[in-house]
Amino acid sequence: MSPRSLYRFVSIAEAITWSLLIIGMLLKYVVQVGEWGVQIGGFLHGLVFIAYGITAVFVGVNQHWTVRLIAVACLTAIIPFATIPFDRALERRGALDGGWRHTRTSDPRDHTRVSALLRWMLARPLLLAGIMGVALVAIMATLLTIGPPGGVS
Repeated sequence: MSPRSLYRFVSIAEAITWSLLIIGMLLKYVVQVGEWGVQIGGFLHGLVFIAYGITAVFVGVNQHWTVRLIAVACLTAIIPFATIPFDRALERRGALDGGWRHTRTSDPRDHTRVSALLRWMLARPLLLAGIMGVALVAIMATLLTIGPPGGVS
């Protein structure tokens, strides 16, 4: 899976889970059928929201995005459905072109510790997947412990 296809997959998944959360909110507040729609949609959206942020950082580092562009990518997840037009804008700019940077090049940006760590992690895909999975679970568990946004409804 290329950086482009990974980023696109997760950005579309993030938008889909926004839809699930909004549908859940409509079911709760308009149709008044209970909280189950918000609980399910909110949980799924939370997981994918965090996965999108992790993916944006990882792909951004691989693609040599600026810190500002990585931050903007992460912030698009806050606005419903904004990840898809942002993905298209990245595509037009060529910011998703290229594959994973497994080897060091003459580009000075490939001579940083972050780039070295990226290459080390890319050489160990199972470990990388495990680290990202643990990070996702740890962040989600922390947020569930803190509680829902806006407090208990």
